Amino acid sequence: MGDMLILKLDAPLMSFGGVIVDEQGITRLFPGRAMLTGLCANALGFEHRDFDRLEALQRRLRYAVRCDRPGKEIVDYQTVDLGQDFMQRGWTTRGRIEKRGGGNAATGTHIRFRRFLAYSFYTVALTLAPAEQTPTLDDLEAALREPARPLFIGRKPCLPSVALLAGRWQAPTLLQALEAHPLAPGASDGSPLRAWWPADEDTERPKSRLIPVTDDRDWHNQIHVGRRWIYEGTIHVRPTAVDD
Repeated sequence: MGDMLILKLDAPLMSFGGVIVDEQGITRLFPGRAMLTGLCANALGFEHRDFDRLEALQRRLRYAVRCDRPGKEIVDYQTVDLGQDFMQRGWTTRGRIEKRGGGNAATGTHIRFRRFLAYSFYTVALTLAPAEQTPTLDDLEAALREPARPLFIGRKPCLPSVALLAGRWQAPTLLQALEAHPLAPGASDGSPLRAWWPADEDTERPKSRLIPVTDDRDWHNQIHVGRRWIYEGTIHVRPTAVDD
């Protein structure tokens, strides 16, 4: 039996990011590994400069995702004049002033589009491998209960509406954990739910398929890199397993 944590991603708005082209900021339909790495690292108190620790955590992160409530995608139209005096510095979540540097991109009005998922609910089964390395799953559980700083789901405005950590769970595989864990309130009781899980678990389901994803991050250069394969499909959750 595998030891894992169950996370609940529930918020008025959330964004799972992806590869950005020009001003178009997309959101995937499920959280990528880099996004979950950042979430866990934030809880653990990692800093942006901890490149090696972030990459090590990303390599160890194994997870599966279930969409209990899909919500809907919305587009936020954003404009900002980066040349204004008050835009040259701002407060960060770390409580320190962050100054904007020079260059062509530092002035003028910029337009961009950012996509969000509204009123969605996702359940995540997550573990770390190898289990004996640090941080351990116990360390991560403690950090998610009492995070080092405020947590958000994808982007800073996306604050969770419930506690992220649902608790500890044991199951033969990550996918089987999602098939057994209680549904979110308002989920379609008994209907198949969309899910994503590791390709190496060898837990293929009817109507599932292998898809390539680019969801790892080069933390030194702050870009998405690489490609890995995961399963995408639907799963059934026991009708009696409903979370209050």
